[in-house]
Order: sequence, then C-alpha cells, then structure tokens
Amino acid sequence: MKMKRLTLSFGNSLKKFLTKKYTSRLTVLWADILLSGFSYFVCYFLFWQFLRRGSLTDQLPALLGLTVIVKALFFYFFKTYNGVVRFAGEKDAFRILLANFSAMLLLILLNLTLLKSILGFKAPNTVYLFDFLASTFVLIGYRIFIRLILDFTEAGFGLKVPTVIFGAGQAGYITKRAIDKDPQTRYRIVAFLDDNPGLHNKRLDGVPICAARNCLEKLVKSHNVRQVIISIQSLSDKRKKEFIEQCLSLNLKVLQVPPVRTWINSELNVHRLKDVRLEDLLGRDPIHIDTKAISDQLHRKRVLITGAAGSIGSELARQVAGFEPAELLLVDNAETPLVEFHLELQEQHKITYAKALVADITDECRMDYIFRRYRPEIVFHAAAYKHVPIMELNPREAVRVNVFGTKILADLSVTHGVKKFVMISTDKAVNPTNVMGASKRVAEIYTQALDRCHTAVSGGTRFVTTRFGNVLGSNGSVIPRFKKQIESGGPVTVTHPEVTRYFMTIQEACRLVLEAGVTGNGGEIFLFDMGERIRILDLAEKMIRLAGKRPYEDIEIVFTGLRPGEKLTEELLNDSEKTIPTHHEKILKAKVAEFELEFVEAKLKELQKCFALHDELGMVAVMKELVPEYISNNSKFSVLDKVSVDSDLSGEGV
Repeated sequence: MKMKRLTLSFGNSLKKFLTKKYTSRLTVLWADILLSGFSYFVCYFLFWQFLRRGSLTDQLPALLGLTVIVKALFFYFFKTYNGVVRFAGEKDAFRILLANFSAMLLLILLNLTLLKSILGFKAPNTVYLFDFLASTFVLIGYRIFIRLILDFTEAGFGLKVPTVIFGAGQAGYITKRAIDKDPQTRYRIVAFLDDNPGLHNKRLDGVPICAARNCLEKLVKSHNVRQVIISIQSLSDKRKKEFIEQCLSLNLKVLQVPPVRTWINSELNVHRLKDVRLEDLLGRDPIHIDTKAISDQLHRKRVLITGAAGSIGSELARQVAGFEPAELLLVDNAETPLVEFHLELQEQHKITYAKALVADITDECRMDYIFRRYRPEIVFHAAAYKHVPIMELNPREAVRVNVFGTKILADLSVTHGVKKFVMISTDKAVNPTNVMGASKRVAEIYTQALDRCHTAVSGGTRFVTTRFGNVLGSNGSVIPRFKKQIESGGPVTVTHPEVTRYFMTIQEACRLVLEAGVTGNGGEIFLFDMGERIRILDLAEKMIRLAGKRPYEDIEIVFTGLRPGEKLTEELLNDSEKTIPTHHEKILKAKVAEFELEFVEAKLKELQKCFALHDELGMVAVMKELVPEYISNNSKFSVLDKVSVDSDLSGEGV
C-alpha cells in the first residue's frame, strides 16, 4: 500500500512537470544535467590525458553516469530550475553553488567508501574538485549569457527605454535589481548618477557610475537617455529641486522610488515607482512646528472645522486628528465629499471621534443648533467661496458666504463661549482687485474688530486670522486643471505670460495654520513665508515636462487673457502695512488698519440692505467704502472706481 502511494505521488509529480506550465523548468533542468555531465567529461578527459591512469573507455561511462545521477538529484532538491533564466540573479547562483558543492561532497564520499568495492576502481578526487568549479561556472555562465543576449536584443530593437538611476547606494542597487527581475518593465539601466566623488568611474552591478552634476547631458546624447529614476531616500529638498530642474531642462521624464516603509515585504515593486510631484520643485526646507504647544491647546478639546471636505479643511482635520481631540466636528454642505472624507478618517486613520455634519454656514439656525449641541471649544473656519472670476459674476454669493457666513460663525462663537476662532484668509484680501478678495478682507475686518471688543462683547473668544497664497493641488486650482489639459493632449491655457502667484503645499499651509492659530493671542493677522513668486507659465512648462512631454512641441500653451477681477501679481501685505516677526521664522504678524466694531457693524447693515435687494453695484460700493484700497481690475465694477475718482476731482475744483 505504501509503495502504491509513493508510485502514485511520483506519477503525479511527473505529470505536473510535463504540463505546459512546467515545460520551461524541465528544459532548464535537462540543460543543467547535460552541461554538468559535459563538464565532468571534460575534466576527467583532461585529467586522463595528463596522467594516463586506467582505461578511459572502461571507467568514464560508469563514473559519468554516477555523477550525472547524483547531480540531477541535487539539482531537483535545490530547485535550480525554478528561477527564470532571463532574470537569473544571486539567489539562482547560490542554489547552483549549493547543489554542485553538495554533489561534490557526496561523490567524494562515495569514491572513498563504495566505488572501489562495487566498480573495482575509483576516480581521482581532484577530478571532482575541478568539476565542481567548472560545472558551477558553466551553469551560472550560460544563464548570464542568455540574459545578456536578450538585453542586447531588446535594446537593439528599441523595446526598452534607456534610463539612469540617481543614487548609487543600496537603494539604487535594489532599484536596478527590481527592474532586472520584472519581466514587464520597460526600463534599461545604462548608468548610475551620484554626487559622491568616491564612487565616480566605478561600476555597480556592471553599470558605470557617473558624476550627477556633469554627466547627465553626455548620457542623454550618447545613450539617448529619456528617463531618470531618483532612488536616494535622504536627498535634501534643495538638491532634489536642483536635480529635477536639470532633468526637465533636458526633457527627461523623472520618477522616484517610494519610501522604504511603503515597500511590500521590504521589496521594491517597479510598478510603484512614482512620478515626481510638483511640490518637489518648491525646494523649501521642511516646516517645523511646536507640537507641544499645539497639543496643549487641541488635545482632548472639541474642535470644529468648517469647509472640512475641501482641500484645506480636510488636511487641517487630518493634522488636528493627530493631536487626539475629544471630538472632531466636520462641517460642510457638500454631502458626498464629506461622506468620503469621513470614511477615510474611519477606515485609513482609525478615527472614531470625528462627526460629519452636513450644514451651510449661512444657515444661522442650523449652525446655532450645532454650537449648542456639540459646544466646540476651538473653531477653524476654512469654508469660503474662493474662485475669483466666478465670484466676480456672482458677488451676492461671495457676500453671503464669505462675509455673512463668517459673521454668523463669529457671533455664534461669542455666544457659545468658543475659546478661539481661527479664520483662514487669502493673499487676495491684500489690495483686492476683485469681489472675492474684498469679501475676505471684510471678514478679516469684522473678526478683528470683534476681538478688540472681547472684554465687553466677545465673552473671551479670541479671533485669529491666517493669510496665505495658493496651495498646490487644491480643489479647483490651476494645478488639477493643467493636469487634465496635459492628459487630454493640450492645449494648456494660461491667462497671461507674466502672471505670478505665491504657492505653498497644503501640508505646509495647514501646519502653519495650526502653529499660528493656536499660539496667537487674538486680533492678529498672521502671514506665512510663501517663498518666491512663481510664474504660472513656468509652472505650466514644468508640468508638461514632468509628464514626459515637450512644451510648445508635444503640448501647446495658449494665452487667454486676464479674467475678470484677476491681477498679474498677488501680494501678502497692503502697501501701508508692516510686518512684525513672531516666534516662528515662517510666520509674520501684519500690522494692519484697525476699525471700531460700531463702524463695521453699520457698514454691514448697509451691505445687508443691498444684499436683500440683489443690488450688486450697491454691495460692491459698500465694500469699497469699508476697504478703501479695493480697486476693481478688468471688471464691470470698475465703474465705481471711476465715479469715485471723478467725485474727488470735482471736489478739488470747488
């Protein structure tokens, strides 16, 4: 019965090996057996020629047969046939080495103990030693030879993209090995680049290492390099920006290896190589915040965030969640994005204390209920209408949400004893040229005036404003729009060749909002160091190059003209304003014009009357009275500025 089972098991294994799936493995096994047999034959023949000991025809067949059988058993045991010859590597070579070494030991042992008594002769042990070396060399060598032939063939027919790896360290080596082992990869590594002079003119895994700063352009010309992979995990932001811009100037597509913590089973998957993000081109040092001070204010507190499903609001919520508040109240009137974000917090971040509250901030009754029901201690107000051209066409909505929505939240914060109210404003509130920027400036003025009367009116609520420019990748911003245009083949539309904007990543902005918001004493308008202004045209060209295309050749760029209310450059400060340094090098405090609460409230009542009458000109006129620096640009409301100028001139002549 036992013998029958063994026979059946052997039969099943044989059938398995003869299936189509295992045909290639069986071929490799036979190739290994035949080549190792040939190796032994050559070693024995040479040894016989040298010593002329015994009969070649009598001894060789028996010894060769025994050697082949023993080696075949060890090849099967160590699974030398299991690796794909096309992608043979160190592990395959190690298995061959173990199989040949084990076979040599067993053959020498048999030679010393049994061969003499069974066959009447024995082979010189030296033959087995030389055969071990020769067989190992042949079996590893033919795999490498096949690999080289296939690499050369594919490269010759243009099947693979000539690629260089930036970083000749361990990560670079792992990246190359992962590419070599992936049968579907389209990359052919022609060189490594590195900043370390000690590695230059050396080789890594057979590939030359060149100086990163000097050799890239030469490699593009000599090897037609079209792609670069950044493998260095600890590359500084400044150096990364410099290198990426060098690549883009040569029209190279740039990929980067993901962080090691994201690798599956500590192995790199080539398909997880990522495109370089536009954020990497900012090249700014990481922003450090006082996590202890922020934790003291947020930990175990009830925090409410408006606009929580938006770009800024959602990232703010993620960062606030890291300080473990008692409750995280997410307010937004966009139902589906709010649901999706709430599920993200629950499923990805395991946050159970977040509550999704569908509400319009201009619905005073609903917001009053939320304040009474949940009693928030800190409010981050990110909800706003922010698109300049749309708000220029719909000024009533800008006033309703940005002005009166903020007023409702601020007043409720006073009524219900909120400790701190942090309003997120914009650089477009400085010297506004459009309705959106003016509406945000009016909101700033009201919350500041309310804070100045905190002892008599606000019940201790402190109001802090944070003001910053555009954030990369925010919903509806220029970045996603350019990306869609590039994906569809262009053209990419830019309003004006000289238009510039400040940019900051969402993560940077929210870190600074937390730092400024929770550490502010009240009444301040905090400005963030946004770095240098960036030309939108440069941004468009870089995005096209990041996609592996050439601007003006593969993707056209067309200029559409400034839109209503738009200006060429944004500012962070009014001409008459000054800045005061704070405890944080990236945060400045603006010294701005202050208004009495009674005056502001009177103007808001006028604004309310015009709002009720749908009087757009009247609403904008009131905002211009409250914000004297508000001069419309490329807008139908410019007529109000003309009227004002004419009045001033006529007054001078009286």
